[in-house]
Amino acid sequence: MRVSVIGAGSWGTAVADLVGGKQPVTLWARRETLTAAINGRRENPDYLPGKELSDQISATSDLENALAGAEAIVMGVPSHGFRSVLESVSGLIGNEVPIVSLAKGVERETLMRMTEVTADVLADHNPDRIGVLTGPNLAKEIVAGQPAATVIAMKDSDAAATLQQIFMSSRFRVYTNDDVTGSEAAGALKNVMAIAAGMAHGLGFGDNTMATLITRALAELTRLGVAMGGRPLTFAGLAGMGDLIATCMSSQSRNHTVGFGLGEGKKLDDIIEEMNQVAEGVKSTPGILALADRHRIEMPIATQVARVLYEGAKPLEAVSNLMAREAKPEMHGIA
Repeated sequence: MRVSVIGAGSWGTAVADLVGGKQPVTLWARRETLTAAINGRRENPDYLPGKELSDQISATSDLENALAGAEAIVMGVPSHGFRSVLESVSGLIGNEVPIVSLAKGVERETLMRMTEVTADVLADHNPDRIGVLTGPNLAKEIVAGQPAATVIAMKDSDAAATLQQIFMSSRFRVYTNDDVTGSEAAGALKNVMAIAAGMAHGLGFGDNTMATLITRALAELTRLGVAMGGRPLTFAGLAGMGDLIATCMSSQSRNHTVGFGLGEGKKLDDIIEEMNQVAEGVKSTPGILALADRHRIEMPIATQVARVLYEGAKPLEAVSNLMAREAKPEMHGIA
């Protein structure tokens, strides 16, 4: 199956490298300087410096060329640019070609998840062949060959099984799941929680705080994810708990990095300027809270993150607000 990966950020490149371990793969990058480095030096110096990439990766900055003959498409474009890229190539994609999103966010204007954006742009496309790849997948560890696992969520079980074999390797275990809504929602919602975890680290708090935060974050994202149509057990798996732990605990996480800087007292604009990559949680937080309002779901952690990001609240003040909330029963972890 000819696979095209659209987007040469760290995760898009890592996925292309996974596929390239088995077969030829096309990788699209916006800038010709980056495609030249990938094709010439077998390296992505902007996002994965020092990592030698598979020689089966063929990089191009021509979208039409990238999609020519594609039998499976992996969209590694951030959520804020996802629609525009897809619209520019909508006439080049067959209606039965499986499309897998790597983006973990929601579209700010419409509150759509990326599979919903895909179905909206490609109105005639088979919706059962639109899915996501999501899980505890930090790109640098994946390309270093460290053992990890992920989930391909797609309604079409045959297409999911085919993709499972394409991505799977001796160090990268791939599971399938037909709960696209739950898997995708978990990936989008956890980014906001990772900012909160980063703030806690930046404030110098320890393991008790982090365990408390992650547990309550899981309850929070499960409440909203189930209200959106996801299945509760999905949030206990790789797409939910797995991704949440990795993103909240790791300094490699872009969202954690943003939160850490805020916890140290840095300004958001300065943190973003220093970063070379997109932190989805910064752009997705307003949309996540809008979804919570739509479904009448209380999200205290996300609410406090938004106050720090957009209203000038101090991280320590946000912690105090969370700790001072009214006492209540735990209700099996989803209260």
